[in-house]
Amino acid sequence: MDLSAVTAARWVERWECQQQRYAVDREERFTVIADVVEQATCGRRNPLLLDLGSGPGALAARLAERLPAAEVVAVDADPLLLELGRAHYGAGARARLRHVRSLIGEPGWLDALGLRRPVDAAVSTTALHYLDRDTLAGVYRDLAERLSPGGVFVNGDHIRPDSPAIRDLAVDLGRRHAERNLAFTHEDWQSWWKGAAADPELAPYLTLRDTGCHPPCADADLPVSTHVALLHEAGFREAGTVWQYGDSRVLAAVR
Repeated sequence: MDLSAVTAARWVERWECQQQRYAVDREERFTVIADVVEQATCGRRNPLLLDLGSGPGALAARLAERLPAAEVVAVDADPLLLELGRAHYGAGARARLRHVRSLIGEPGWLDALGLRRPVDAAVSTTALHYLDRDTLAGVYRDLAERLSPGGVFVNGDHIRPDSPAIRDLAVDLGRRHAERNLAFTHEDWQSWWKGAAADPELAPYLTLRDTGCHPPCADADLPVSTHVALLHEAGFREAGTVWQYGDSRVLAAVR
């Protein structure tokens, strides 16, 4: 049975709220990522965009709204989050948005997306930090191979400065910012999943979750210089920071 739009809307709203805890200025980060993608795909007809580790697809939906001629693929390993996204975001102006299940970094993960042409832009936000260095390097290589010349990869995540002292300052800035802006939400990751488990309408999708749904969180905590080096090694000609607040950073790389 398909998930009702009312139920999906309620749980997506709660998801958006609890995610505010884990990304400083999340909406601003989304806007910056969309700005970079719009600039990079200017002049391209019907660009193909990927949102990696999309969850329900908040960023993918914003890209679909910003670039209505684009085809947007939201990629995640979690069947519940993908179904919430399909039910909530899958109609109207977002008809060119589709949700696909794939475990990022697994051998052949890009093949599961059914791509029939080069990718113009790939984005991610607060999703790739769980990958260990070798897996992340492989993902960067996979993306470089599939991106069209001049295509971009844009990643918004917790990416620390190289200096340990500056990193400590950056983390503290992010913590203070979060504390000032969390008065509106009392939910976190654990309480969201606990609530979802108690909703009988979500039960069929929760049963599809298994131990392979998410890989173990390596939390490699790689500094920005390592990300840039891995991107260059993968085949990107330019890479660097385009936005930052504390240790929350948007990193862009050009193929």
